This record gives sequence, structure tokens and C-alpha cells, in this order.
Amino acid sequence: MTKTDLRKLWLQIHKWIGICLAIVFVPLSFSGSMLVWHETLDAAINPQREIAGDGHASRPASAYVYAAQKHMDSGHQISSIRFEDGHAVMVTATDMKLPEESYRPLNRTNMWLDPADGRLLDKRGRSSGFVPTMEQLHGSLFIPMYGRPIIGFIGLAMLVSSLSGLWLWWPVSGSFSKGLKWRRSSDTYGNVHHMAGFWVCVPLAMLSLTGAWIAFPEIAAKLSGTTAPSLADRMIRMRARPLQTTELDVDSVVAKAMAKQPGPLAVITWPTEQDSAWRVAVQTAGKPAQVSVDDKTGEASVGGGTRPGRIGQTLRRMHDGSEMGPIWQGMIFLAGLLPTILGVTGLVMWWRSRGWRADLKRRTKAPRAQM
Repeated sequence: MTKTDLRKLWLQIHKWIGICLAIVFVPLSFSGSMLVWHETLDAAINPQREIAGDGHASRPASAYVYAAQKHMDSGHQISSIRFEDGHAVMVTATDMKLPEESYRPLNRTNMWLDPADGRLLDKRGRSSGFVPTMEQLHGSLFIPMYGRPIIGFIGLAMLVSSLSGLWLWWPVSGSFSKGLKWRRSSDTYGNVHHMAGFWVCVPLAMLSLTGAWIAFPEIAAKLSGTTAPSLADRMIRMRARPLQTTELDVDSVVAKAMAKQPGPLAVITWPTEQDSAWRVAVQTAGKPAQVSVDDKTGEASVGGGTRPGRIGQTLRRMHDGSEMGPIWQGMIFLAGLLPTILGVTGLVMWWRSRGWRADLKRRTKAPRAQM
């Protein structure tokens, strides 16, 4: 195969990946951009959750449980409490009625409480609102159970598209600097496509690869030397209801966890039908340490649960920009917006090429017809 034949092959691969996935990848990339600064965006959209004090939760956990129970819907049970300095305390209540479809997770409701007095600031379904909608779109395309693997395959396809785009951008003749020139062709859409594609191809390839890694946790775990639950196991856990009656109360659980691992509270998770242990996340040196407290015996131990390995944590931070600084986050934000430009210009270029190819075909046949 000659270099020209190889270039034609990559062009076809790049073209049809773009045409087939443009309608999916554009909203997927846009939602990823919105989630880079999801906390700031969520706070701007929901000013009612702003607290008056410093946000330090000095009240016992049971006080927030009691405050949330007064506003809970019938048939719901508290499943977790999240604490963050400077933010409202978020209590999550789970609908104890199982959905009829076996692949759908449980319905959950979030309640935001003022840490100073437990006053209800906001109440909303876990899946409602702009940011949760962006999270569902980016994480599963609103497709229960199988959405994440589908996104994983889309990520792999976009990785191929990014690398093939870089191959096609590279000047056929001349130096590398020739490719940086604005006017690569007489078509403005083509020039925009080439320029935007060059600057976004490497960040987009990184986001595609890390996104595929996140989408296939079992494969990623094997490659990194760790373990991860299967898709079926994850669905079972997502449908595991919190225990309605526990042997230990939440304050005694917190006391046992603090004795084992002192520090500010981050998250308290109730035991479920699948796991009888409480999970208490404690902030230590900026990172949470998890303490498991057995609901039956009261024994506390540091660790427990499943956490991604170091490689997985690093790739996830690279993908969503958490703890990576504003420059990296800004790059991810732009890398999520530019595919819209690439999708539009690519489709226009493809549609126009259909026109001039058809015109060329007619011109070629015309002389033969006259003969």
C-alpha cells in the first residue's frame, strides 16, 4: 500500500467516524465542558443553596437526619449524608420501592440543609436540574445500564478519529510549519476544520482514551492490577436499598469512626441490603479515608469498599480536571467545545464534496453521451 492509498484509507475512516458520531459526540463533548466547573455552575444556577455562615457542620449527624425526615416523601429512607466545608449539608433519601424495570436504578431525592440550624434550603430529585442532566448525558447518554459501555466505544472511535485527523492534517509536502498556515485550501470551512482539529486533536485524544478507560472499569482494573465489580454487580449495588432499621444509630457510628480515624466528616453512607456495613469518609490531608463500621458488631476498620487504583485515579483526574488546576481545566473546557466546530465544518465539507463529485461525474459522462 502506497502512502497515497494509506492517506485515502485514513480519510475514509476519519470521514465516516465523524459523520456517524457527530450527532452523539457534540452533546457528549459539550456536557463534558459544562462539568469541568460543575460546582461553580451548580452554585450559580441554584443560589437558594447558599448558606449564611462558614459552613462548618457543628451539629451532630442525627440532627440533620431528624431535619431531613420532616421533609422526606413517603416511602423514602435516608441513604447518605454529605458534608463539605462552606457548603450545605446534602442528605440523600432513597425511594424504597423498586422500579419495575430490573435495569433501572432506584429513585433518589437530595435535600440541602443549612449546617448551622438544619433548615431546608432546597429539595430536588437526584436526576433533575441542569448539572445532573449534564452528568447523565455525559455518563450514560440517558441509557440505563448499557450507556457507559456505549460511551466507551464512542471514546475509542473518537481516539481513532483524533489520531487519523492528525495524520490527515500533516502536510503532504513541505515542513511542519506549512500545516500551521491558515489558508490550507480555498474553502473557509476546510481551513477552520484543519486549524481547530490540529489544536484540539491531542487533548481530544487524551479525553477519549481516559473516557474509554473510565467506561470499562473491569478492563481498566486488570490493566492496572486492581479489581472492579462487573456490570451486573454494579447494577445490583445501584438497586440496593438502605436498611430501614439499623442496630446502630448514626451518632454512635460517627463516634466509632472518629475513634479509628479522626478528622472532618465527608460522607456517611447507610448499610444496605447487600452490605451491612456503614461507610464513613473522613477528610485527612485533603483526601478522604474510609472507615467501615459493621452495623451488627460495631467493629470499625479503616478501608473497605472498592476504590480505583492509582492509575485509575490519575486518569479520572485528567479526564474531569479535578485537582489539576485552572490551566488544565481550561484546556478540557475548550476541548469539549471545539468538537462542535469540527462536527459542523466536517459535515459541510462532506456535503459540498458530494455536490462537486456529482458535478464532476456529470461532466465526465456528458462527452461520451454526445459521441
